[in-house]
Amino acid sequence: MILYLLENFFSSYNSLNIFNYLTVRSAFAVLTSLFICLFFGPKFILYMEKKQKKGQPIRKDGPPSHLLTKVGTPTMGGLLIIFSLISSSFIWSDLSNAFIWIVLYSTLGFGALGFADDYIKIKKSSSEGINWKIKFIVQILLSLSIVILILKNFPDGNNYSIFIPLFKTPFFVPGWFFILFSLCVLVGTTNAVNLTDGLDGLAIIPVMITASSMGIIAYLVGNYIFSNYLYIQFIPNVGEIVVICAALFGSGLGFLWFNAPPAMIFMGDTGSLSLGGLIASIAISVKHEIVLFIIGGLFVLEASSVIIQVTSYKLIGKRVFMMAPLHHHFEQKGWSESTIVIRFWIISLILAIIGLATLKLR
Repeated sequence: MILYLLENFFSSYNSLNIFNYLTVRSAFAVLTSLFICLFFGPKFILYMEKKQKKGQPIRKDGPPSHLLTKVGTPTMGGLLIIFSLISSSFIWSDLSNAFIWIVLYSTLGFGALGFADDYIKIKKSSSEGINWKIKFIVQILLSLSIVILILKNFPDGNNYSIFIPLFKTPFFVPGWFFILFSLCVLVGTTNAVNLTDGLDGLAIIPVMITASSMGIIAYLVGNYIFSNYLYIQFIPNVGEIVVICAALFGSGLGFLWFNAPPAMIFMGDTGSLSLGGLIASIAISVKHEIVLFIIGGLFVLEASSVIIQVTSYKLIGKRVFMMAPLHHHFEQKGWSESTIVIRFWIISLILAIIGLATLKLR
């Protein structure tokens, strides 16, 4: 919006040209979303406490300590993240850029699904929300619409290509395979982030790290010189996504202020599904889905632990982990919550560095 408002002044006031720079607008996006989140946070939390009364329903089959330490804490904190993120993005991004609207659509779409899930849980005072079959169908349909929108904005010739780390040239695949692959990325990422959100502050930092890394990739992919140097596909206009990644970083910091142990509010499915959808839609837009599996490896580990646990129990009647997802396994082993959270943050940062390193190793 800022570009539209100042458009007629750029030629008269040269100093205003700094707002044409993506890096400058991204820096302001961080500060704006952070300020919005910190300003509205206390009032929002107070409102949610009054409305929810009993707070987020706690899983009875989860760690016993959670029934004592987390009861009464309100949820739907994702609304605060989404509000500050979108407000900042509207102010500082180029709203004529199609990729901006696609990523925001993905964020809002999955956020709405998460909100409905949280609302039903609170209404029923149960940890069971939307029926999983209905939830999965909605995720598939929403993901399909996102993939179609992204494909329409790709440059001609490389629509159905997948970039794999260490290879300079893309792998071209049939259209149906690319769509199916993209659906798996979207649905898998949203659910993986959702599974990771189980301890105070655990999910938000890996989300910020992953989104920041994807923002760096978006900047490189959207710059012809850098993309040519790194042997990655140049995608015009996709660099504008950096502003959204920056806005997420700021809103994530603001939310962490209230979500740090002991959490004053949980992000809920409203936050985890929306942020997962945001990250996945960016990865597909910049054609670095495989790199996302590396950078977001913590989410992959969390989701994999659940898959392994369920599969093992159904096939041989034994559990591999003491409890799934993975962070609950370490809780059962006696690790403190803060120890798990900080160590998982460190793992997320290491994986992000490895993922970014693959951009040069081609």
